[in-house]
Amino acid sequence: MRLPALLLSLLTFHAMATAGAQAPVVVHALHVPQAVEAGDGSRRLYYELDIGNFYADTGTLQLTTASVYADGRSAPIATFSGAQLAGLLRPGKELDADDSLAIPGGAHAMLLIAATLPAGAPPRTLRNTLTFRTAKGAVQTADDIPVAVNAAPPVVLGAPLRAGLWLADEGPGNAQSHHWGSVVAQNGLLTIPQRYAIDFFGLDAQGHAVRVPIDKMADSAVTDWVGWNTEVLAVADGIVRDVQDGVADRKPLSPQEQPDELTARTLYGNFVVLEVAPKVFVHYAHLRQGSVQVKIGQRIKRGAVLARLGLTGGAGAPHLHFHVADKTSFADSQGLPFVFDSYTPAGHTTEGDALNKDSTISISPNAARLHRRMPLNGDIIGF
Repeated sequence: MRLPALLLSLLTFHAMATAGAQAPVVVHALHVPQAVEAGDGSRRLYYELDIGNFYADTGTLQLTTASVYADGRSAPIATFSGAQLAGLLRPGKELDADDSLAIPGGAHAMLLIAATLPAGAPPRTLRNTLTFRTAKGAVQTADDIPVAVNAAPPVVLGAPLRAGLWLADEGPGNAQSHHWGSVVAQNGLLTIPQRYAIDFFGLDAQGHAVRVPIDKMADSAVTDWVGWNTEVLAVADGIVRDVQDGVADRKPLSPQEQPDELTARTLYGNFVVLEVAPKVFVHYAHLRQGSVQVKIGQRIKRGAVLARLGLTGGAGAPHLHFHVADKTSFADSQGLPFVFDSYTPAGHTTEGDALNKDSTISISPNAARLHRRMPLNGDIIGF
């Protein structure tokens, strides 16, 4: 039989159709994950599974359950079904009424998985099992789908902003965010440059990002936003690898043009990319026009002022877009995890409450500082 030989020659894992209950799907991970300690004290692996219903004439497969196993463990460390499965879907995707994900024949779907790890050393490999239901009601599975784990610890970074309160918006762990949920298909690759990206919004002492009422926000000026013009800092010693300045700041919430291509220059507005280790690049975006103080090739010390927080590029309001990736460029890079060496966990809120100056947000500015953690979506932190 020539077909199995062809399938086995592919580089991605193939759960092949065989006699019994094996689903005719092709599954691969987009990137090798690294364990990272999150702001809530959990250790997590963030990764994605691209699932292809290989044969067009198979008909629709309904994904009902995804389970994750660590190394040789017989019990899963995570199982996702129903609402938990829905939480793994990209923006705009949803389950059918029966809590299953429909994957038509010849089509693809993607799961964005945050697996909380048990105590002890991180696993060397994850194994994933996917359970499907066919159009005739039969149950099929794809078993032991491997995902290698990178044992290296995440890069440790200093503060990217001056002292104050900051909302980690659209942050790590939120599959429905425009960061983790934005998959780039280009030049034969699937990448997620913003896998761990954070939009940092400055907050006042009450946890609010803007000083005008929510019904007047469309009329706000950049100076009404708490974070506007804050100094943006180098998070580590490094070398400036790319820079753009000269893009004009816009009015908050004003219409944005859709870029013709996905590049740093079309998306970031004014920006700085700082190489802090081999193949580790820190991307700072939406900087204020005329504020960039560094040049390409310049060596920078941790804590140096790079620029000021602005409203340029693909941003609706003043904030700092911050992420770490394995390349200077945007579209062909993979987002990497990071931890801040120290910050204060001052609270947690939603974007909606932070934008509503009349909302009540609990703030604990004197909470014990955390060390070597990655803030999660909605965390309020102080540097």
